[in-house]
Amino acid sequence: MRILVLHSDIGENPPPEEIDTITSSNAVADALRKHGHTVTLDAFSPDPDRLDAILARHRADIVFNMVEGIDGLGALAPVAPRMLDEAGVIFTGVDAVGMAVTTDKPLAKRRMREAGIPTADWCDGPDWNGLRDDKIYIVKSTLEDASVGLDDGCVCLGKDVKARAELSVARNGGKWFAEEYIDGREYNISMMDGPDGEPFVFPLAEMQFGDWPADKPRIVGYDAKWIELDVNDLMVRDFSTEKTDPVLAAKIRKACIGVWKLFGFTGYVRVDFRVTPQGEPMVLEVNTNPCIAPDAGFAAAGAQIGLSYDQLVLRVVENAIAAAQRASAKAAAE
Repeated sequence: MRILVLHSDIGENPPPEEIDTITSSNAVADALRKHGHTVTLDAFSPDPDRLDAILARHRADIVFNMVEGIDGLGALAPVAPRMLDEAGVIFTGVDAVGMAVTTDKPLAKRRMREAGIPTADWCDGPDWNGLRDDKIYIVKSTLEDASVGLDDGCVCLGKDVKARAELSVARNGGKWFAEEYIDGREYNISMMDGPDGEPFVFPLAEMQFGDWPADKPRIVGYDAKWIELDVNDLMVRDFSTEKTDPVLAAKIRKACIGVWKLFGFTGYVRVDFRVTPQGEPMVLEVNTNPCIAPDAGFAAAGAQIGLSYDQLVLRVVENAIAAAQRASAKAAAE
């Protein structure tokens, strides 16, 4: 096939997380080329005429969507799948609606809470209803990912939340909310759709903090992730939970399936959890089209079931084609 790997237009002097997008795009392209596909890369443009020209120039059978933001804003990432859909192009990953809803973290949490899916408590401004002075929170961006704005000071008591949120707005702009900080086991669960449209949950990855510095909160903040520390050396992915704690594993899997069906996903996602002291897994957030670099968690989860990196990338493409065929058959039947 002819495949276009479409990535963010990162501009000059991009931050580390945007450089990572290009690195991942090149890895995806290399994997596809190894298996005989004709692969080109290009930067996405939100200008309709420019995007039409890009698509016409590459004449791709399918677009591998690697767009993680526009003008450095992850909140605008859903624009890419919306425009690709409007152009009638088959593309990989989550559609615009599923991406937009889950990009807004408090909105996604409200939907999950209404559906009975356990998620950590939260509150947001300007009224901060439910905020407790003596409770510990993590102050997070409402719409951005890649650990933007997270540093050692983002974990704080409720009495300091408003000041922290104001500081975050001054530093980074945008909206911020406070989520209950659960100092417990952390899980990053990879999922993807199959040829039949049913979600597949990969083996459960527990993120163990191992040699994490004692003076840092047990979170992967921006500097830790992108600048100061080699997180891959400090943290360990452990896949033994299904053997050592099957009850917890069953709860996590049930929540993952619930999340997938609630948001009507196709493509691939990652669901992040923390486990309470009582052993209850709480969904923190849902990451659509998560990092698919060879050294990232999605590839590590695929390796647990015998998928090489190339095979994982190929499966993403195959599932996107199958999803498009199901949608076409459904439309024809209606």
